Amino acid sequence: MLAPIRERWSRLADQERQLLSLVLVVLAATVLWLLVLAPARTTLRTADAQAKALGAQLQHMQNLQAQAQSLQKQPPLGWEDALKALNTATQQTLGNTAQLSANGERATVTLQGASADALAQWLVQARVNARSVPAEARLVRASQNGVATWDGVLLMTLPQR
Repeated sequence: MLAPIRERWSRLADQERQLLSLVLVVLAATVLWLLVLAPARTTLRTADAQAKALGAQLQHMQNLQAQAQSLQKQPPLGWEDALKALNTATQQTLGNTAQLSANGERATVTLQGASADALAQWLVQARVNARSVPAEARLVRASQNGVATWDGVLLMTLPQR
């Protein structure tokens, strides 16, 4: 298999051999670049941005951890206090777009046209102030004047009576 190639090589003039050798070296360098050096260079180029993103993500996770630990250290709320805090958060944040009713260890929040930002803020307040989280959610995204709103029902947990 190599014999015909060697025979053809020996019949080439010196100048042609040098030119073909140069072409083979350039081809080998290109393959080396594409397979080895380019991916490593890309990794080096993006490593700083990835490190910053991971650092920000770590900071966010640590903030959440600190928040969770501070919530765990707080004394437990009674049913009345939790319901009062949930009612206050509902009135202040969601206003007339939400109705709250309590049923035992659960509170039902009915939403009608609640803005996404207000709902997100209310969920944080419910978790932090009332220590209440959604046990069940049936929400439908709507749009009023091009702004995302939410309709539906949230079933929130409350402490035992």
